[in-house]
Amino acid sequence: MGRLTMSMLVVLLAACALPARASDPDSKTINQETIQALESRLQQAPPKDQCYLYAELIHQLTEVSMRQYSAGEVDKATFLLRKVQDFAQKIHLMVSDRDKRLKNAELLLRHTAFRLNNLLHASSYDDRALVAQTLTQVNQADNAAMMQVFKQ
Repeated sequence: MGRLTMSMLVVLLAACALPARASDPDSKTINQETIQALESRLQQAPPKDQCYLYAELIHQLTEVSMRQYSAGEVDKATFLLRKVQDFAQKIHLMVSDRDKRLKNAELLLRHTAFRLNNLLHASSYDDRALVAQTLTQVNQADNAAMMQVFKQ
C-alpha cells in the first residue's frame, strides 16, 4: 500500500507542476515584432486594459534588454531600459481599481522586478545606476498595482 500511495503522490505532483511551467512568463519567445505588436495593441486598448498591457510590454522590453546586455549591445539595452522606466511611470500614475487583470499585471511587474534585480547584480559598475533606477520605477509601479489589488 505504501508504494501505491507514493506513486500516486508522484503523479499528482507532476500533474500540478506542468500547468505552472506552461504559464511561465519567460517561456514565450520575445522579439522586436512582438513588442511592436503589443505597442500597437496598447494604443487601441481601452483604459481598463492598459495597465496589464503596459506590464506585459515592460516585461518584454526587460527580457530583450537582458539578452542585449548578454550579447554586449549595451547601447540598445540601455535604450530599452529607459523605455521601461517611462512605461513603469505611466503605470504608476494611471493604475486604478477599474483595471482588468490587475492582479496579473501586479504579478508580472513583480516578476520583472525580480529579473531586473538579477540584471543589477550581473551588470557592470557603469550600468548599475540605470538598472537600479529602472528597478526602482518598476517597484513603484508594482507597489501601486498591489495597493489597488488590496483595495478591491
